[in-house]
Amino acid sequence: MKVVILAGGFGTRLSEYTDTIPKPMVPIGGKPIVEHIMRLYASYGHKEFYLALGYKGEVIKDYFKNYKEDWKINLVETGSDTLTGGRLKRLEKYLLKEDFLLTYGDGLSSIDINKLIKFHSDHEKMITISAVRPPARFGSLSLKGSEVIKFKEKTQLGESWINGGFFVIKPKFFKFLDGDNTILESTPLEKVTEIGELRAYRHEGFWQCMDHKLDKDLLEKMIEKNHTPWIKK
Repeated sequence: MKVVILAGGFGTRLSEYTDTIPKPMVPIGGKPIVEHIMRLYASYGHKEFYLALGYKGEVIKDYFKNYKEDWKINLVETGSDTLTGGRLKRLEKYLLKEDFLLTYGDGLSSIDINKLIKFHSDHEKMITISAVRPPARFGSLSLKGSEVIKFKEKTQLGESWINGGFFVIKPKFFKFLDGDNTILESTPLEKVTEIGELRAYRHEGFWQCMDHKLDKDLLEKMIEKNHTPWIKK
């Protein structure tokens, strides 16, 4: 199955790195985070990639120019200011024959890609979205007046589910995408939800986006400890 990676954003919250490189090229353990993401898909047999380039796309092109893996990597310019839905729309001509995988270029997970695909195939709806419960950024306190009766270090956010960024999509979704200014996560997915064509695959395992330096530092520490749940053993 073809894999689309949205790799064109500015990454302004990681400006200490993204002034000179695009966010997907920010290194984790000496390799760009986008390469870690690609290795996740490749470990499940999905090795045909379409990277939707934008901001500083030439850096990504240069990195993969002489890449040695047995992957088919298509680097497609989608405009420096194009929004997420617009970037996907620009890839339409490559993705019309079969369902495809989609993700962002800044998040790692232990998600089982083939179980995600099977879930999608079983329900036969237009889109499958991964639902995750991210770790909380702070510890929690249970109080009785001023007395702390329970302290719990950072854990998962209870019953709250968010978009984990790993999708399976049928080509007919392209009719919901208008142009470069389309935000994937806004009107298109809202409309698909309204007509009952969106299903969520619940992933209870590891998931971590890289929005801030603290996120990058966390992932670096995990690699230092050889704790890399996003790498299929």
